[in-house]
Amino acid sequence: MTAGEILLIGLAAAMAGAMNSIAGGGTFFSFPALLTIGVPPVVANASNAVALWPASLSGAWACRRELARFRTGLAALSLVALVGGIAGGVLLLSTGDDTFSQLIPWLLLTATVMFAASGRISALLTRLRQRPVDGPSHGSAGGLLFQLGVSIYGGFFGAGMGIVMIAALAIQGHRDIHDINALKNWLSAIIYSVAVVTFAVAGAVSWPHTLVMIVTAAIGGYWGAVGARKVPAAWLRRFIIGVGSILTTYYFLKTL
Repeated sequence: MTAGEILLIGLAAAMAGAMNSIAGGGTFFSFPALLTIGVPPVVANASNAVALWPASLSGAWACRRELARFRTGLAALSLVALVGGIAGGVLLLSTGDDTFSQLIPWLLLTATVMFAASGRISALLTRLRQRPVDGPSHGSAGGLLFQLGVSIYGGFFGAGMGIVMIAALAIQGHRDIHDINALKNWLSAIIYSVAVVTFAVAGAVSWPHTLVMIVTAAIGGYWGAVGARKVPAAWLRRFIIGVGSILTTYYFLKTL
């Protein structure tokens, strides 16, 4: 690698770590950086997942105060994230580079729409169940099944996983964006952890690029999680929707 390539992927990984801790979608800084310097799409995605793994752990640790309020139901969600992360990682390894590239904008579009409409969807589901919105439903069979789908998505497609995770938690009944962010960081850390093992065992990681990105991503992830507490919830929600919309448009334009 040249000095310019090292600088590019190092800065991109720092931004990605911070973004994933705050809003999700940070992979779209680091993943394109790897593609720019010539890493194939599937290997780039696998390497990116490994590079952001420490950042996901540091982000979860920074949110430990909020996580302490979710002891009930957290074990079940964690197990679902574990299983789904493994399944998604195996699915990615069986997908060709061309197919994966074509799926990127559609997957991100789904994530953005889900989060933007999460409040209305949650209210609609509540009316259909004839149950008041008095708490999250992640302990139900439907909530866990939904989370399994999100976890498979995360193991398969690291880019945009945070946005999809936030949308799923909001639809399940969580209302405070900072609580959602804490749960998202914890579950994302689990998914990244099992995906890392899957990709490493399969030999799908470009280690020279990955090692450069690990350190800066971890720093960005911790400070992003700490800084998120200082951002008003309404601003953070608008920021998430804006990021998703911009990235969706960009990747659709790339496929034209």
